Parts: sequence; C-alpha cells; structure tokens
Amino acid sequence: MNSTLDGNQSSHAFCLLAFGYLETVHFCLLEVLIIVFLTVLIISGNIIVIFVFHCAPLLNHHTTSYFIQTMAYADLLVGVSCLVPSLSLLHYPLPIEESLTCQVFGFIVSVLKSVSMTSLACISVDRYIAITKPLTYNTLVTPWRLRLCIFLIWLYSTLVFLPSFFHWGKPGYHGDVFRWCAESWHTNPYFTLFIVMMLYAPAALIVCFTYFNIFRICQQHTKEISERQARFSSQSGEPGEVQACPDKRYAMVLFRITSVFYILWLPYIIYFLLESSTGRSNRFASFLTTWLAISNSFCNCVIYSLSNSVFQRGLKRLSGAMCTSCASQVVAKDPYTVRSKGPLNGCHV
Repeated sequence: MNSTLDGNQSSHAFCLLAFGYLETVHFCLLEVLIIVFLTVLIISGNIIVIFVFHCAPLLNHHTTSYFIQTMAYADLLVGVSCLVPSLSLLHYPLPIEESLTCQVFGFIVSVLKSVSMTSLACISVDRYIAITKPLTYNTLVTPWRLRLCIFLIWLYSTLVFLPSFFHWGKPGYHGDVFRWCAESWHTNPYFTLFIVMMLYAPAALIVCFTYFNIFRICQQHTKEISERQARFSSQSGEPGEVQACPDKRYAMVLFRITSVFYILWLPYIIYFLLESSTGRSNRFASFLTTWLAISNSFCNCVIYSLSNSVFQRGLKRLSGAMCTSCASQVVAKDPYTVRSKGPLNGCHV
C-alpha cells in the first residue's frame, strides 16, 4: 500500500505532529505521550465508574444507569483500542497489514463513539418521559425495553459505519496515525452527509428538544410550587422554603455530560465536514480534533465525581472496600495484628 512513497520518506517515522524531534528519536514522541496519557486516563477512569455502579445500589435505581454503564463500557473499549495506534507509533509490528488495521481501528472507534452519542440521546428521551408522563413512566420504561434499546443502539451504530468497509469513504480521522489512513484513505462527501443525517443531526436535535422542554417544565413546576407555598405561608404566617423540581438536579448532571460531549466533539465534526466538502486536509488539525474528541471518554468520570452525590458516596465505598481488602491481606500475613470487627466488603456498607 505504501509503494508510492519514496525510500527517504518511508525510512522516517510517520508523525502527524512532526516538529522539534531530535535525530536520535525514531518514533513519534509527542503523539505517543498524548495517546498513552489519554489511554491511561480513559481506561482507569471508566473502570472506576463501572466498579462504583456495582458498589452503589442507589445508582442503579435510575433507569438512566443502563445507558450510563453502556457509555462507560464503550468508553473503556475506546481506551483499550487506543493501544493500537500507540503500538504503531512505537513501530511495534502489528499482526495485520496497515490498511486493514487502519480501517478496523477507525470503524471500531467510530462505532463506540456513536454508541455514546446515541446513549446520550436516549438518556434525554428517558428523562423527558419521566417528567412529562410520571404516572405511566414505569409501565413505558421497563428493564427488558431498556435492554432492547441498548441492543438496538449497538446494532444501529454498527450499521451506520459498516459501509466504510465497502469503499464508501473514511468514517472519521481516528486512524490517521497510520500513514495509509492519512494519505490513501479519503473522505467522501456523500458518506459524510450520510453519517450526519443518520447520526449527528438526529442525536443533536433530540438532545436539544428534550432538554429544552425538561428545563422549561421544571421551571414551570418550581414556579407553581413557590406560588402555592407563598399562599400557604401568607395564611399560616410561617415562611416556607421554595423547593426546586426534584428531577432538575439529576437532569443538570446529565445535561453537563451531554454539553461537554458536544463541546469536545464539535471541532472534530466541523473539521470532518470542511475536509469532506473542500477536499483539503491538515494533519495537525486532524490529530488535534480527533484526540480532543476521544478525550471525552474520560470526562464523564470527572463530571460524575464532581456532580453526583450518590456517585461520590459509591466512590468512597469503593475506596473503603479496597482499603479493607488491603488491610485484610495484611492481617492474613501478620497473625499478631488485631482483626477489625467491621464488614470486609465496603460495597455493601
């Protein structure tokens, strides 16, 4: 595939951020540092999220936990798949040829991020149904329907990007760390339009519509509650505290996750559209926008840890369980250590 490249060009490392390297460095140092750093953050962060959901039963009371855990598993797989370009940049021999590696890696990451995007849209729909139809919510949203929905999310995401294997064009820039991806695999404006119409546009419109109505309804409920309390306090002579819509706080956490997702993915989508329409590409912009978008796989962990009090308690229980496990191992090794009478499993505290 790389026969068109001259010998001098193929003898050097293919680096999208090729500036400031020493002659003694024979691999893409800056790219490797960025990708490995993001890979470690994504894998470790999402493993923590998955374990916290198992250790905090209250988190599983929300039906959105199905979608949040789906996103966590998808983001974890994104982190694992990022090991592939890291090995390539380090000139580690890959088991299959570069062109197929490039296509498979680009397809997998595109599908996984599509799962996250579609899950965010489904979360917004779930919260919209919970607020607009609270009495019939439990009959409409059942566990088996949620599992079916998650299966359809994975199936739909796979089908959207499957045409990339049939010469429809490049689905994204996730594989541009490979020379073949950057130089021999081009975008197709029609395939780009297909992806936008089937994925990006519907997901964005659903999220905007649902959250706009969620916050409008919550604001209306808060206003009605405050008016009732004002009338009651004027009759009883005791001031009452205004209570906000109970679903608004949780909706705000989900809205922050969705907002950060689209903020980090917007440069990538804009560059994807511009490159597809003009045919001009920039390696630096490609690398920057791609890995900025992929970094979102770690952001969900940070938002949850800062915004969700139940998640924070689950994280404390998980850390307590780990500390207890370490302490029990020390006790097992040292028979003279006084054993604690507390529970050894911090997940069920």
